[in-house]
Amino acid sequence: MSKFFKALEQADRDRTREPQSAPERVASVQPSSPEPESAQVEQTNPAGLAADSADGVDDHLVSLVAPATFEAEQYRALRHTIEQLQRSRDLRVVAVSSPGVGDGKSITAINLAGALAQAHDARVLIVDADLRRPAVGALLALGSLDGPGLVELILDPGLNLNRVARPRPPFNLSVVRSGHIPASPYEVLKSPRVGEFFEEARHDYDYVVVDAPPLCSVQDCRIIAHWVDGFLLVVAAHWTPRRLVGEALSVVEPDKMLGIVFNGDDQPPSSYFGYYGYHGRPAATASPSTNGRGASRVGRAVTRVGQLLNQRRRNK
Repeated sequence: MSKFFKALEQADRDRTREPQSAPERVASVQPSSPEPESAQVEQTNPAGLAADSADGVDDHLVSLVAPATFEAEQYRALRHTIEQLQRSRDLRVVAVSSPGVGDGKSITAINLAGALAQAHDARVLIVDADLRRPAVGALLALGSLDGPGLVELILDPGLNLNRVARPRPPFNLSVVRSGHIPASPYEVLKSPRVGEFFEEARHDYDYVVVDAPPLCSVQDCRIIAHWVDGFLLVVAAHWTPRRLVGEALSVVEPDKMLGIVFNGDDQPPSSYFGYYGYHGRPAATASPSTNGRGASRVGRAVTRVGQLLNQRRRNK
């Protein structure tokens, strides 16, 4: 049995012993040690930090604040995969989702966008399409909710992408926040204006990274799937239930599932970074975390979904 599914089975056993931390319950009950993306929903920046510096940007966004670290290198591996797919199949709009809440999708989405934006001639846009639990603005320290976001663009025909895309200096990155949380996110996303927005973004940017809603807990991603070129599924080791992974894989068309980002693999893929004091101790505070359960990192950045599906069939 693969290490991937052994980890998922261990997660199932862990949740039997700790039922209060089950991811599928996080939507209604706050976890005791939530990960940064779950806790940091859109809100006014209390410090009033200006968006022209890196001050206030979440430390887990290593592609932006610590690009020389081992953790950032893993996101560059993910960037390389996306760049290759763009050349081979004109991949431009990538959605990052997860089976449920707390798997690390928002952190992964922004870090992927940050890695892509390290190419100074690249035009990169990060879109917060999670209209129920928006996190991108807070993680990037964009300050208050003043100004239109994705929701306002969808509801107001007079707005276009140029009006809602906000540069995030000093990074080579533009951001479209979710806007104010609507009463019915699903109905908002059903608007044909969503398709117009993504077509405009596809034309104006080299890469569009979408922080999408979870695949299993709500139906929003089924609408977004019509407008994106592919999905990356973020799975947290020792946290995401195996059955939810299978359910998430069944939601998206197989041709649009690009791969799985295995978040929380404790083993580095090589000893290269051992020379920098990596082995035998927790990662730095800038590394992604998994629900407060210690240091984690994106290991084996993308595993082809087809291989995982075949493995699942053999293990049944």
